[in-house]
Amino acid sequence: MSKDYPVPSGYLERETEVKKSRFIARVYPVSSRDEVREHVARAHADFPDARHVCWGYQIGRPGSAAEAAMNDDGEPSGTAGKPILNVIQHKDMGDVLVIVIRYFGGIKLGAGGLVRAYAGAAESVLSEVGRTVQQARVLADVELGFADEQPLRHWCDGHEGTIEDITYSSRVNARVSVPEVRQAEFAAFCDAQKLDYRFDT
Repeated sequence: MSKDYPVPSGYLERETEVKKSRFIARVYPVSSRDEVREHVARAHADFPDARHVCWGYQIGRPGSAAEAAMNDDGEPSGTAGKPILNVIQHKDMGDVLVIVIRYFGGIKLGAGGLVRAYAGAAESVLSEVGRTVQQARVLADVELGFADEQPLRHWCDGHEGTIEDITYSSRVNARVSVPEVRQAEFAAFCDAQKLDYRFDT
């Protein structure tokens, strides 16, 4: 089962300078690839004349992330995205995107210098951003009668549950997300209401 893990508590931006090159690092909490794309597009829009907009992210629990990726955006392969992602992984943080925008200062840094500069920029923002704990959650498919929908919504409101999706036909089918620590409580509620339910494994 997944466990709780730290995620960034919000957005933060920090700037560092290495041999006249400016490195502007941004960190965001993210939960999907679409969010990553939006933030990267925003960085390109905010800094249209920047030489490079490099990034790395991982979604999911550190050490077993569901998804991770990186981009060098024209820097020599392995000198930008990889060091950013390495710092993210070293910080043991999930659901996190770091973007580093570079303005070239006229002095070449060399491959080793670039790796250090991008890692340093990522470190500067990740070491300062606040952390919050992402609670591990479980998903359940529940089949119920129309009269049972209101009790289900009431239970969710009082127990940090969310109804992710609901469809109506002859019966009601709901997809419910609940904190993992409340899984047994939710099962007991469904049993008491005589609802058919199945947890994702």
